[in-house]
Amino acid sequence: MSSDLVMELPFRPDTQLTEVMRLRVQSLQQRGQKRQDGERLLRPNEAVYRLDFSKQSLQFSHWTVRLAQTGHLTITATSQLWTPDLTNLMTRQLLEPAGVFWRAQGDSCDTPVQCSEADAHEFGERIAELAKVRKVMYFLFAFAEGCSPETIDCSITFTVDN
Repeated sequence: MSSDLVMELPFRPDTQLTEVMRLRVQSLQQRGQKRQDGERLLRPNEAVYRLDFSKQSLQFSHWTVRLAQTGHLTITATSQLWTPDLTNLMTRQLLEPAGVFWRAQGDSCDTPVQCSEADAHEFGERIAELAKVRKVMYFLFAFAEGCSPETIDCSITFTVDN
């Protein structure tokens, strides 16, 4: 019998970082400046979320994504380790694949949220891999088709290697 510990980590909104990234967009617009070459600006339907790892040696188990209504959620991991000076996010720091989850029009509340299984599994494994060298990871959550931060609940479950 395996004595692996199961650990469910909730994605938490990083409102401070999201706000700083929104101010960057605003500042560029006000000054009529363009983004830096390769810079990835935060879009209005996006927010920054984070995962905090209390343990580093993890195996991906499964996603738990709840969408309260019809909508589309895309989660993209960043390889960036944000520093207090909050350096700009560059496109090359976005990791593939993204996790894409959705609830279609007409799905009942108890219908499981749909996703691209293979991508979601690979994405979970990449996160577990990065957890070996990270205490924190940052993600861009993109909300579409009726989905919003208020209508989602999202976590990822790992087993902890002994």
